[in-house]
Amino acid sequence: MQHVIGSTRLPVFAAVEGAPATDGLGVLPEWDLSDLYPAPDSEAVKTDFTLMLETAQGFEDAHKGTLQALVEKPDGGASLAAIVKEYEALQERMGRLISYAGLLYSANTTDPVRAKFYGDVQEKVTTASAHLLFFELELNRIEEAALEKAMSDPVLGHYRPWIEDLRKEKPYQLEDRVEQLFHEKSVTSAGAWNRLFDETAAALEFDVDGKTLGVEATRNLLQDGKEETRKAAADALVKTYRENMRVNALVLNTIAKDLEISNRWRGFEDIAGARHLANRVEPEVVDALVCAVRDAYPRVSHRYYAMKARWMGKDVLDHWDRNAPLPDSAERTYNWDEARDTVLRAYGRFSPKMAEIGGRFFDSGWIDAR
Repeated sequence: MQHVIGSTRLPVFAAVEGAPATDGLGVLPEWDLSDLYPAPDSEAVKTDFTLMLETAQGFEDAHKGTLQALVEKPDGGASLAAIVKEYEALQERMGRLISYAGLLYSANTTDPVRAKFYGDVQEKVTTASAHLLFFELELNRIEEAALEKAMSDPVLGHYRPWIEDLRKEKPYQLEDRVEQLFHEKSVTSAGAWNRLFDETAAALEFDVDGKTLGVEATRNLLQDGKEETRKAAADALVKTYRENMRVNALVLNTIAKDLEISNRWRGFEDIAGARHLANRVEPEVVDALVCAVRDAYPRVSHRYYAMKARWMGKDVLDHWDRNAPLPDSAERTYNWDEARDTVLRAYGRFSPKMAEIGGRFFDSGWIDAR
């Protein structure tokens, strides 16, 4: 369970000048990841790989087994804060590498070169982070009184929210060697199955009235104003997904079993317990939300779909009509500039600071519209 602490990292992109206009939408920005790294085979990537591995090993050699004794010293708070800052810097470097690889891969998951680079980065980051695994485990084993006294030092107190969040995981931690095994196998267990699903889904093709489309283009047709188009798209989705049912079922069942094993070893009684912990939300809050939404089905969603069926002249709404525009409803296409202004005005009414931050994303090209 690795956590990035300190300032939030934002993926940085640069807008591509002159990106082609699409159906009156205006010039749509596409990201350029060179603000993270110039290229996958660049010297900057190679240098950060080397630094990541060397500093992670050095961090483990210098600090493993020392934390309890360290916080008991008169300057324990400041000394531990210095180590936390080292850890934060290591996490930032690893996060930069995996963010770059992940964003590059997500732009084209069917490209074998990008897929290999992403896999290589995952493996190297996992190797490096294995040297850091001890830190959070050992930090959670520090006696409460000693840690509380150390956090009275404002330098370490700066990290109090992160430390208190981390302590919530203490009841579910395992023996160090088991944690290391779980960590090192993460690339070849659920993570690998998730990646298989993503790559399989990205490669799917759907035949809609003789045209071969990808999944997003096909789903978009479910909002088309013509029923025959929506039905053709829905039929294509069903046909292709049915043909790939065996692979998808294997992926789902394997991930579910992997989760069950992890939950059983860690002592989570609720199947969603690990997710609630990661989200830092109480199970009772989630259960209350689920119950409220479910109880509202008859008077909200069921009623709406029944009304929509009548509006469309049907007794029962067909599944391809769920996202259909309402009959005689005016349709309008917003170009990119109009969409941007609408979003920023909404943020501005909520908070001028939010609008300022949102504006940076547009002005700096931190968005890939496609």
